[in-house]
Amino acid sequence: MRYVQTFIDGYINYAQYLWSEITQPGLHNYFYWLIAVSLFFLMLEWLAPWRKEQAKFRKDFWLDFFYMFFNFFLFSLIIYNAASDVVVKLFQDMLGVVGIKNLLALEVQTWPLWGHLLLGFVVRDFVQWNIHRLLHRSAFLWEFHKVHHSVEEMGFAAHLRYHWMENVVYRSLEYIPLAMIGIGLNDFFIIHIFTLTVGHYNHSNISISGHITAAILGGLIALFVVYGGDYSALTSFAIIAVIVAASSLILGPVMKYLFNSPEMHIWHHSYELPKEHPNGINFGLTLAIWDYLFGTAHIPHSGRDIRLGFPDMEQYPKGFLEQNMHFFKGDQRKKS
Repeated sequence: MRYVQTFIDGYINYAQYLWSEITQPGLHNYFYWLIAVSLFFLMLEWLAPWRKEQAKFRKDFWLDFFYMFFNFFLFSLIIYNAASDVVVKLFQDMLGVVGIKNLLALEVQTWPLWGHLLLGFVVRDFVQWNIHRLLHRSAFLWEFHKVHHSVEEMGFAAHLRYHWMENVVYRSLEYIPLAMIGIGLNDFFIIHIFTLTVGHYNHSNISISGHITAAILGGLIALFVVYGGDYSALTSFAIIAVIVAASSLILGPVMKYLFNSPEMHIWHHSYELPKEHPNGINFGLTLAIWDYLFGTAHIPHSGRDIRLGFPDMEQYPKGFLEQNMHFFKGDQRKKS
């Protein structure tokens, strides 16, 4: 009965949470952060498009728009939050049977804020990079991941076009590593908004130089440096300006090796893959460095106008319900 009550409470708690997200705008509000970040990149795509011939509301824009809110909120309301609460409770009870009270291996909350944010971000991104590779290497999981690769014209909203099963796979495999380093809810919120922004950027129809992206990163670093410090307004401004300028000069030329970008990620969605990488390339979600370290980076040229998708996608369903039910209809095709 405890698990049944956990399941019921999961529905009630998430419904109340989602209602408060919608009705109470604030700085710690996922709902309005998603809207704000999306509007920001929509404006950039309209003002300075990389593919200038692409329509402002590109092909399948509204489908991807629905996917964004479904995968970010509605799927959790329908089943995921309640079901995951039960699974976590069951997992914790199983650990208790063998005398393990928690999985905490590091007391990161005693570290400076920037320290546990950086560790949480790097660990999560590396885990996600490996999961992403698995989605391509496993014929079973690839059938779900095809939804994301059915995008024919790239734009920021394509970031969150993916099968609901990917939520299950990613969150399940992330749970233990993040639990072991004790990443708190506030940490996860900051990391999640940062990766949401970078993910939108990677899929967007824009192209920005490494010096500009390095300056933006420097600005974020500078905010952490002055945060909580006893500086005057003039001193804080000077510190931020110096860090931003130094980041742009020093990190600008190497940003493409550190962070993912539209120029890199477009190749991940390429219809034609290089023969030496039949299972995919450029798997990085936020960081590009994993692909360079493990030999899966591939950017032969800008890739602005390459064909997107996968072989036989002409027969792949075009609508939301059809795409999400395709696997379960027994009409799976082996990965080429």
